[in-house]
Amino acid sequence: MLDSRVPTVATSEAPTVGAALRILTHLAGQPGPVAAATVARVLDLPRSSVYRLLGVLEEQGYVLRFPELRRYGLGIAAFELSSGYLRQEPLTRLGRPVLAALVDRAGESAHLAVLLGQDVVYLVEERAPRRPALVTDVGVRLPGHLTASGRALLAALPAEQVRALYPPGTRLTTRDGSEGPTPARLRRELTATRARGFAVEDGEVTPGMSSVAVVLRDRSGWPAASVALTFRTDDLPAGDGVGDAGRERLVRVLRRHTEELGRRLYGDG
Repeated sequence: MLDSRVPTVATSEAPTVGAALRILTHLAGQPGPVAAATVARVLDLPRSSVYRLLGVLEEQGYVLRFPELRRYGLGIAAFELSSGYLRQEPLTRLGRPVLAALVDRAGESAHLAVLLGQDVVYLVEERAPRRPALVTDVGVRLPGHLTASGRALLAALPAEQVRALYPPGTRLTTRDGSEGPTPARLRRELTATRARGFAVEDGEVTPGMSSVAVVLRDRSGWPAASVALTFRTDDLPAGDGVGDAGRERLVRVLRRHTEELGRRLYGDG
């Protein structure tokens, strides 16, 4: 017998919950923000109900509204849910052996990270033998704009999502707390990252250490995680991150193992 003091979901509310979950599922499968009218049409829901549910989801952080575009996308709370799932099971379990193989092949330390708001959270850390200790241990959170892992993930997000995360006037800091790049400068760095095909970081997290990172996308093309390699800056010839052969060799190895992790998670198709 149910205790009458325990709150239960009323039968009349069940369809509303189901509709909200359908809306979130639909938004999660899109490459970018979507108009409410499109959501209503595709899901065959009353437009008034869709607007009302989107408003509730926005209040709770599961949906972001882009007023200029009159569109909606997933919010930070939705990222936190997905990141929690990834941290708990498949990404961590399947990522660990892939990163171990990556370290064996590259001879450098490797990390697997996800985006949580403006931060990256490190899920797997594989240290290469005789390499310096790093701050990027499992469970550590660092500002995404400082790290190669974060830049790879941010560069794969729609521009509207990046602007929502870093609106004009946002104060970004460096590791020592001093003033960092402006949102405009960060956007330029992300543009360069997309053009390059991988993210770079030189001494901004740990002096004397550099990193390269590539993004892992899910079946819908959304950035699910990033895989990175960290190495002593002096071990590779100086360069701009594009032309030096040593860094390009690491990126090729990094991409092969990231693709392998993608196959293990999502299959070949």
